[in-house]
Amino acid sequence: MGRRNSLWANIDWLTMLLYVALVLMGWFNIYSAVYNVEHDSIFDVSQRYGKQMIWIGAAFLIAFVILIIESDFYVFFAYWIYAFVIVLLIMILFIGTEVNASKSWFAIGGFGLQPAEFGKFATALALAKYMSSYNFKLAKFKSLIIIATIVLLPAFLILLQNDTGSALVYFVFILVLYREGLSEAVLFFGTLVALLFIFSLVMGPLTLIITLTSLALIVFLFANAGLRHFSRVLFIFALAFGLLALLNLVLRTGYELAHILELMLILGSIVILVYSYSKNLKSYMVISLVFIGSVIFSFSVDYAFENMLEPYQQARINELFGIESDPLGVGYNVNQSKIAIGSGGFAGKGFLNGTQTKYNFVPEQDTDFIFCTVGEEWGFIGSSVVILLFLALFIRLIILAERQRSGFSRIYGYSVALILFFHFMVNIGMTIGMMPVIGIPLPFFSYGGSSLWAFTLLLMIFIRLDASRFDYLSS
Repeated sequence: MGRRNSLWANIDWLTMLLYVALVLMGWFNIYSAVYNVEHDSIFDVSQRYGKQMIWIGAAFLIAFVILIIESDFYVFFAYWIYAFVIVLLIMILFIGTEVNASKSWFAIGGFGLQPAEFGKFATALALAKYMSSYNFKLAKFKSLIIIATIVLLPAFLILLQNDTGSALVYFVFILVLYREGLSEAVLFFGTLVALLFIFSLVMGPLTLIITLTSLALIVFLFANAGLRHFSRVLFIFALAFGLLALLNLVLRTGYELAHILELMLILGSIVILVYSYSKNLKSYMVISLVFIGSVIFSFSVDYAFENMLEPYQQARINELFGIESDPLGVGYNVNQSKIAIGSGGFAGKGFLNGTQTKYNFVPEQDTDFIFCTVGEEWGFIGSSVVILLFLALFIRLIILAERQRSGFSRIYGYSVALILFFHFMVNIGMTIGMMPVIGIPLPFFSYGGSSLWAFTLLLMIFIRLDASRFDYLSS
């Protein structure tokens, strides 16, 4: 099908306007966050706001180049772009420069490039390419394995760089799969796993085991298998606990009560699983398998937390969930950020008049904590305007994704919307103390060339695909 109109007539200018508005607002807030009275010109390239101007100019040039390239280019070279970024992510493990305990930067003269930022759009392209390919069936096990490889490979490489925040972004792709027909049961199960993960961190081992056991018994009771079978379940659990407690006493193994209860639940569930199979009680079989997995998973989380996370990461999670309180240590950034945002009141203190940010009370105030500058200087009104602009962008992206005639464009569009939304939600959430501090930028606002260019690439490719929605896109 030929073009109905020229490229420029088909471009969604509302999305472009939102992009430009957010970028320019971010620039002015960076200027305010690190304002230096001795270098008061916003164009002074010796300061961060001057350097951001250069990154913005380059981003606009990147946007123009992306828009004039044929949309088929992104379809045809999707795998090649993905492979190139994977190579960069591998190379950085050997020759990368360490910044803030994360080995995720290439040092090029006085400029740093972070490949992890570009992995998001590359993964979105590769995923869209594969899922829009001929004869693709999401329900096939082979398809799920390939999708998992495409998504988890860059996430794993980024995790090796000690950049947990960037790696977590890749979990949003499961929502893209849900839009493309993934069962609601998978999403529901994923939510339960997330809740179990949180409870495993917040609750003590003994409390968690008692809770899981109680839930298991309640579910068994309402499984419509009859009181006779339920009484046998109670007997099996009680017998397993008695035997394990007796062995612990006789053998003097020194196991704590939590460990005995954990083994009781696993051993009892295995016996119930065999019993259910012999009686053809399918509901009991499913319940047993779920709770065996739950117990193993919960204690795996506890082990990973204690042995795999760095101490500062453990402290941040403990601070978030109220397990520990350290307002002058690991909680200092968030505490100062909340003070800055709260001090802005309804209308804010005014441009360049923020005291919390001017006197450097808030660390990383032009990068990860840029939103506290908005809150302090523009108050509730300014913060609401910024949030509403982001929400308008997300809604517009969903509308554009839904009107695509190509599966490739639709899948990529949803990936763009969800990646940007994840950054927005987590970044603002961590500045107000509702999310852990994992160090990811606010799209188009935070200082830095790599993040701005990566977000520009991510968004502009979709705008280019949307402009060609009436064209035939090969896949």
